[in-house]
Amino acid sequence: MAEFRVGEDDFEVDGRPVRLLSGALHYFRVHEEQWAHRLRMLRAMGLNCVETYVPWNLHEPRPGELHDVAAVGRFLDAAREAGLWVIVRPGPYMCAEWENGGLPHWVTGPLGARIRTRDAEFVSSVERWFRVLLPHITRRQIDRGGPVIMVQVENEYGSYGSDGLYLRALADLLVELGVSVPLFTSDGPEDHMLTGGSVPGVLATANFGSRAREGFATLRRHRPKGPLMCMEFWCGWFDHWGAEQVRRDPQDAAEALREILECGASVNLYMAHGGTSFGGWAGANRAGELHDGALQPDVTSYDYDAPVDERGRPTEKFWLFREILGRYADGPLPEVPEPQAALAAPVTAELTAFTPLEGVLEALGGPESEHATAPSFEELDVDRGLVRYAVTVPGPRAPYPLRASGLRDVAVVYVDGERAGVLTEEEPVLGEPVAGHARVELWVESLGRVNYGPRTGEPKGITGGLLHERQYLHGVRARGLRLDAFAPQRVASLPWGRAG
Repeated sequence: MAEFRVGEDDFEVDGRPVRLLSGALHYFRVHEEQWAHRLRMLRAMGLNCVETYVPWNLHEPRPGELHDVAAVGRFLDAAREAGLWVIVRPGPYMCAEWENGGLPHWVTGPLGARIRTRDAEFVSSVERWFRVLLPHITRRQIDRGGPVIMVQVENEYGSYGSDGLYLRALADLLVELGVSVPLFTSDGPEDHMLTGGSVPGVLATANFGSRAREGFATLRRHRPKGPLMCMEFWCGWFDHWGAEQVRRDPQDAAEALREILECGASVNLYMAHGGTSFGGWAGANRAGELHDGALQPDVTSYDYDAPVDERGRPTEKFWLFREILGRYADGPLPEVPEPQAALAAPVTAELTAFTPLEGVLEALGGPESEHATAPSFEELDVDRGLVRYAVTVPGPRAPYPLRASGLRDVAVVYVDGERAGVLTEEEPVLGEPVAGHARVELWVESLGRVNYGPRTGEPKGITGGLLHERQYLHGVRARGLRLDAFAPQRVASLPWGRAG
């Protein structure tokens, strides 16, 4: 057993000062068969620690419906086997360019702006989840012979809110549920973020990608004592659909890393290895300085221009980082492991049949229901997937503009069975007016829930109603199709139709 503590100037293990050289690797973005290889890559780069988030919505897609929470513990065991300490960031919110920032849609839908606050219903939901999750973490803390050395309270809360009572309640809850290693918070190195996101008596760390001396100077104004740590050193970045791929010059990133370490600080590379957002779990951002503009969906790849690329190979950034980190390592670095073979051989497939989307919805979708106005995805219990809305334009009447008010993402519109156009949040009015009597269908697809900023947790679907001219259209029928309906056993029951 060992003791990890936060000293006045350094982190300490059994009284010995240590510098944390950590790297982010999300177990849920890497196939389990690849964990050992990727962790060895981190060790070979010169790291002594790995950091991971825990996505609540992945493990509890519906209330009480738990999916492989034990994977958290298996990853922590794999990290210990690789000789790495672990920093765990359990949320409940995590950002991470992940659907809804990791918060379940069934929590954010009913609560709206009450999420991530002292609101009793939200805190109660978090407590129920933490009572399930935390035993997988606490039994693997360093003082019990495991690899876990620190646990985060919330995540970048100062970029979102200022509810100190909420943060204090979370910190107390973590301790109550058995967290005995040091707690910490992480925020941008700006006064309003650090004041909004810090907890008295809990280690505060900073997140940035450059200008370490400036960032740490700001942190020191708030915390004159305690070890310095950049909890997220952004050595790369993520990509949005339709945008240019983001790349950071390896030499520039290496110099920024060097500056952090020259400050005597610890560091966590974000990301050391990004992996992939499988299964439609990629999130989205909002454009603009205040993150309240147009929707910007994230791509499936989470390569992140990380030093270990999406396929697990070392990049130029890897070799530059290894040279710098090696100067701070205890002894020679391990050899870089050989690239891991693909998990499966390439598969060639020939399309001989298909099922129209109408048939897929009939076989795998939820029940159709009728509503006075268009329900949101949350009201239909759809997280990732699509919803078909159907409404009748009464007649006879002259052609008028059709509007999907408060539309999220994208809608393909059919009028009397004929495709009539595509609507988006920015262009919610159909190009051609619609006359009555007519049947209108709108197939609305989610492009990822916002994972950062003030619009985190916003509802999906048609959130403001369907209007014909200025008149609301009532009696809307809706049917949802969740992506998790495509489990192999359910897909096998599809009514396959011939390609024509």
